[in-house]
Amino acid sequence: MSKAKLEYIWLDGFQPTQGLRSKTKIVSDFGGTLEECPMWSFDGSSTQQAEGGASDCLLKPVAIYPDPARINAYLVMTEVLNADGTPHETNGRATIQDDDNDFWFGFEQEYFIYDPETNLPLGFPAGGYAAPQGPYYCGVGGKSAYGRDIVEEHLDLCLEAGLNVEGINAEVASGQWEFQCFAKGAKEAGDEIWLGRYLLERTVEQYGYYIVWHPKPLGDTDWNGSGMHANFSNSVLRECGDQKTYETICEAFGGDRIAPHIAVYGAFNDQRLTGKHETQSIDQFSYGVSDRGASIRIPIATVESGWKGWLEDRRPASNGDPYKISAEIIKTVKSAKI
Repeated sequence: MSKAKLEYIWLDGFQPTQGLRSKTKIVSDFGGTLEECPMWSFDGSSTQQAEGGASDCLLKPVAIYPDPARINAYLVMTEVLNADGTPHETNGRATIQDDDNDFWFGFEQEYFIYDPETNLPLGFPAGGYAAPQGPYYCGVGGKSAYGRDIVEEHLDLCLEAGLNVEGINAEVASGQWEFQCFAKGAKEAGDEIWLGRYLLERTVEQYGYYIVWHPKPLGDTDWNGSGMHANFSNSVLRECGDQKTYETICEAFGGDRIAPHIAVYGAFNDQRLTGKHETQSIDQFSYGVSDRGASIRIPIATVESGWKGWLEDRRPASNGDPYKISAEIIKTVKSAKI
């Protein structure tokens, strides 16, 4: 009788930023399908998702991928449910209203690799700073790219697992990197980012390093922060061919829709959205063609394609929940009076 390892992965209830949790279930004669993955439970009192007197929370499998780092193993992304089967209040995936997968998302996930001996990013000397920004973005060489072995291993794992990673690159600060995931469907896009994060966290365990998702870990310095730019489209944006329609949708993100977006775009994002380092100030809203200092960038490729393409919301932070971010973007796009 063959045995398979199912790694059930979920988001905990920690605030202001939820973390990843996982545990392994051993099953017999497993065929590799989502339908075969049973509901499971966990102790919510240990993850800030329940009280000790009624601590059971449920794990509902929603996506499955091969786990290339283990033998006869699978990665199972799950949603957290209450004991009665209703979505838990920490379940951002359940808030997405995109049942027909009309919305496509591409997330650009930035992050820092930190050395616990210095509590600084790779490439930073103990108690000091690396050379100023300049050589690191898409850089090559021992004085420019730090942690490439980790990044390459992570990329291979993601691709072997079947995640739709579209690229990687070194970012503007020493020890800072990025990977990009794309999916047709908001829930699927969120699943892939969270699984990509999970595989990255598990990879750095072997190297004795850790990942920092904070959007401005180096504080009030001239070093860039980390974002998770959200590229998005629906059938209207992909097919309309009309500048006015794009402007109407962009304008829908302003006014009273600013606060709901910022509320789910990641904790401590005010430290990153300062109006510097290719960001708009957190208390302002703007959009523009090819403008990386705007809240919403209209890509030049969209314009050159006759106003058929996508938009980029540059405000989400690296520690934001892609489920909640997608849910707000969908709500706003649908509210636009076009």
